[in-house]
Amino acid sequence: MNQLDQLKAHTIVVADTGNFKQMAQYAPRDATTNPSLILKAVQQADYAPLLADTVAQYRGKPIDEIVDQVLVRFGLEILKVVPGRVSTEVDARLSFDMPATLARAHRLIALYEAAGIPRDRILIKIAATWEGIQAARQLETEGIHCNLTLLFSFCQAVACGEAGVQLISPFVGRIYDWYKKQAGAQWDEVARSGANDPGVQSVTQIYNHYKKFGIATEVMGASFRNIGQINALAGCDLLTISPELLAQLQAQEGTVQPALSAAAAQALDLVAVSHTEASFRYALNEDAMATEKLAEGIRAFAVDAAKLDSLILAA
Repeated sequence: MNQLDQLKAHTIVVADTGNFKQMAQYAPRDATTNPSLILKAVQQADYAPLLADTVAQYRGKPIDEIVDQVLVRFGLEILKVVPGRVSTEVDARLSFDMPATLARAHRLIALYEAAGIPRDRILIKIAATWEGIQAARQLETEGIHCNLTLLFSFCQAVACGEAGVQLISPFVGRIYDWYKKQAGAQWDEVARSGANDPGVQSVTQIYNHYKKFGIATEVMGASFRNIGQINALAGCDLLTISPELLAQLQAQEGTVQPALSAAAAQALDLVAVSHTEASFRYALNEDAMATEKLAEGIRAFAVDAAKLDSLILAA
């Protein structure tokens, strides 16, 4: 049995792509998208007609409305392929604007519902800034479920759990990238792989905390660089994986054993943690990696969002 099939016995597998024509072969339950993945997809010949058709239909509307129509159009196509949920992201340029984030989330949900999709099949993806987490807190009370992304630190995870967020996406690969770059020539790839990978360690800490203290928020590891990172998190609630790494798992034989378990987490001697806005901001500030990667991630998504705007305006 290949490693992808074995992984599915321990963890819900999610496809991290906007390429809905490619994902069916891996039979994921859910799918996630982001501005960069959608931008990549609409520049492919297979998806150019979808973009052109949507833009033609809503030409003359404000650019942000057309963008949301494009995002939802991709989401609707993805939902024909996966039996579960799709994550659709709020514009990263709104990451520090709670009212604007709420307005965009409401519009995205309204578009899906107008297309006949119930809100329990949608996760609104929001950057895990303080403002984003508080927007998610409000949305969850309305039955609009959220996926908090660009999550690099334990304090972000704690605040998301306290806000009652449905799901978080702690990033593995980007954490690994930062520590590898910091270490430079001193980096020991073998010693810092598997359970010792700093990105894997971050997700493991979050998972154990949630399971120990009965926090219902789902943990979905994201942003992988290799299948070793994925297998080291087998047993996590969900893992969202690029098509390239899904293909590697599918081609790879070998045993995948669960590395995380709720029962093991409950037996750990952990201290409960809580955050106010002030303590959250201080804890995030104290974590140089998380501060840098959160800012960098928002900037990168904002650049791709602006490129998508330009593509639409030129269409």
